[in-house]
Amino acid sequence: MPTKEIKELRQEGRLEEALTLATNEFNEITNKAVAKNSNSEEPMLVSEAPVNGPAILWAKRNLAWVYFDYLKVNFEPENFDEFLFWMDKIKSLSLPADEKMLYDNIAWKVGSMVFKCFNSNYAHYGKLIQLRDIVMSFEYSRPSQGYSFLYKAFHRAFKNTDAYLAFAEWWDFNNFMPEDFQKETMPNGKEVMAIAEQAYITYAKHLLPKRTFSESLVFDKAKAIAFMPILSKIIYTYPQFQYPAYFYAKLLLALDDKAQMLATLLPFAKKKRNDFWVWDILAEAMSDNADTVFACYCKALSCKSPEEMLVSLRQRMAALLISKGMYNEAKTEIELLVNVKNANHYSIPDEIIKWQATEWYKSAPKSKSNFSLYKSYIPEAEALLFSDVQEEIVIVEFINTDKKILNFIASETKFGFFKYDRFFSEITVGETIKVRFQGGSNEGMHQIYTAVKVNDEAFKKQYMKEVSGVVKIPVGKSFGFIDDVFVHPSLVAKLNLTDGIELTGKSIKTYNKEKKQWSWKLIL
Repeated sequence: MPTKEIKELRQEGRLEEALTLATNEFNEITNKAVAKNSNSEEPMLVSEAPVNGPAILWAKRNLAWVYFDYLKVNFEPENFDEFLFWMDKIKSLSLPADEKMLYDNIAWKVGSMVFKCFNSNYAHYGKLIQLRDIVMSFEYSRPSQGYSFLYKAFHRAFKNTDAYLAFAEWWDFNNFMPEDFQKETMPNGKEVMAIAEQAYITYAKHLLPKRTFSESLVFDKAKAIAFMPILSKIIYTYPQFQYPAYFYAKLLLALDDKAQMLATLLPFAKKKRNDFWVWDILAEAMSDNADTVFACYCKALSCKSPEEMLVSLRQRMAALLISKGMYNEAKTEIELLVNVKNANHYSIPDEIIKWQATEWYKSAPKSKSNFSLYKSYIPEAEALLFSDVQEEIVIVEFINTDKKILNFIASETKFGFFKYDRFFSEITVGETIKVRFQGGSNEGMHQIYTAVKVNDEAFKKQYMKEVSGVVKIPVGKSFGFIDDVFVHPSLVAKLNLTDGIELTGKSIKTYNKEKKQWSWKLIL
């Protein structure tokens, strides 16, 4: 058996001689095998050779490794046809599944070839499908680095095509290694999403309903339902993954389970609340509430995002604005998206062309943006995002207009201050607000998620009271009192108060840090 000679020829790069020797060996052995059971003198084709018997198996191995060397010789995108030819030759040998050393080497070589094709813009979809079909006929060490590398390559090739699901299901995500769940650091130092996270979200994306060219809806509901517990486990096991929750929510929407969708999406959305598409999907979930949808669109369009990604959203926003009779704002949205379409040489949708032909569009003035409109609706949208955080009533006790900070009282054990300019342009002492707090305070400073003005008279009565009486100003002092109510020097000066004057006004409770006790102060 010329195994040693074939190996030496391969190592010396004398592949034609190695191929001749290996082919002659195979034909000789197979002909002997056939002669035992037949009088035929015709040489046996490789694909017809008996798989049993050590001599035949070794002959196939020798041929397979020569074929593999031909893969290496043709390891450039421009030689893809030759590469595919030798892959098919290896497949024709029908080697047993336990030839893992050969198949694992093929995995690395095929993966590298696929990457090379994409990096050189030489990818040919039809030929890659042929290569995939051959690759899927081999058995590899699983899990293994080579097997993961093979997935990465075909993920790159098929992630945006209809070929993705079949390959992913054959590959089987249970074969990911622990390191596949970690971010990858590129040579330039940039971190890339873990390949396992990419896999699960891409698979989920392909399960979502989609329209065919004939506008019919395609949605494999059974497959989506089967994938839900798998994706849910990933969300629970790998909380650092940002996007599985988003696609889980999208699948829940597709399955018409909006209640569970919100519960799943909210923790994720809080982390990504500055990404426009979080609000886009929340709007989709709240599609039966037009006001909430409008608020979500406002929040989405207030986020910093590439204009190319906002054209569809702007068109939907324009439709809402038109339905509200807000033609100036609608024209602003339309102008912004048309500018992007024109800059990228995209066609203008028929709906927009019809809008542009209307009288209201022609007469409406232009604006650079609708940001002031968006800003007024952001609190309403964010209230949806933090709807699982309990609201609390507070009363405004003091305002620093320069720093845009207000002091509040929630109770005699909970009080402090927070910045209010995100929520209100104007606020006055004594107003009541519903707020959602972000946990505790930092030396009295609180962070809040949401704040809206409310008129809670019952709450006001706990911390405010009418006051009427004689103003008493101590000799040589700039402050005064009405009974137990403190009158601040600023009010004494503003109202030109003098000792003994009668005054009626309102007072509010305040906490004296020095005395560590509650007292009353005049506010009007």
